[in-house]
Amino acid sequence: MKALSRKELLALPAVVGLVTAAHAMGIGRTRAFELVRRGDFPVPVLRVGVTYRVPTAGLLRLLGLAPGGDPELKQAS
Repeated sequence: MKALSRKELLALPAVVGLVTAAHAMGIGRTRAFELVRRGDFPVPVLRVGVTYRVPTAGLLRLLGLAPGGDPELKQAS
């Protein structure tokens, strides 16, 4: 599994699937689903029917890429 680049992370849509979020965090899908089931996933997770969705804003905050003082992030938005 190749990690997502900074550019790829910043290009993510507003909400991503659990597997994409796991990929961005460097964990496998099995571990991600396990963490969600235990209520220990490190960012908010939305259950939509039978799928899990992760808001990208929380994911970027976790990874230290939240918009704020970084001018490059402001241009990407």
